[in-house]
Amino acid sequence: MMVIKFNVFGKHMSVLRCGQEWQLYHESDTSLRVRVYDVVLPPELQQTELSNYLDDIYHEYASETHPAVIKMN
Repeated sequence: MMVIKFNVFGKHMSVLRCGQEWQLYHESDTSLRVRVYDVVLPPELQQTELSNYLDDIYHEYASETHPAVIKMN
């Protein structure tokens, strides 16, 4: 299982590859993961396309402090 962590405009999130699908999670400061069900990541997305896709979905959270989606690992 592949886990990719992102800072999505100040929110810590992770994307897991489970079989043929991507799963999106909110990450807590205590390492708890909560699945995000209302955002579907297309299974055909490549790993290199995830940050752009998350930017498109969550762009309304952009601020001067957090202007971009940043891959953490």
